[in-house]
Formats: sequence, structure tokens, C-alpha cells
Amino acid sequence: MPRIIIHTRKAPIPVKDSKGRTVAALCMCGLSKKYPFCDGSHIKARDEQEDKIYIYDEEGNRVGEIELEKLQEILKVKRIRKV
Repeated sequence: MPRIIIHTRKAPIPVKDSKGRTVAALCMCGLSKKYPFCDGSHIKARDEQEDKIYIYDEEGNRVGEIELEKLQEILKVKRIRKV
């Protein structure tokens, strides 16, 4: 079943070992080609505005945007759950 998944975080979550050293980073922006691990692609999301939804193609290029309220209107929903 197709789904629309909206990622709102713009940075990865670091994974640390028992000594506190970062050993990996988990992608939270959804743009990484190494998902679920970060490859630095979140840099593309740094200028995104909170009230807009951005659309990326399979190569990670931003190809469009839509205001959150307009997307809710199109989808006929009152609330969109973001992760």
C-alpha cells in the first residue's frame, strides 16, 4: 500500500557506544541513500520551513513544495501525523 511519509527532523540521531563515542548515525530526514544510516543528505533539508511539505525525487533532489494546510485540504484530513 502506498504511503506518504513526512519526516520533520533535519539531523540524524547519533548512536553511541558504552564509552560515549559516536559509532553510527541514524537518518531522520529520510533522504539518505544508506537509510537507515545517515549519509549527510540532511544538509538538503536545513532551509526547510516548518509550515511546508517538501517533495524530493529518488535521487534526493527537491522537486516541489506545498503548504501543510493545502495538503490537508487536498487529502481532506484535519491533521497530518509527522514523524
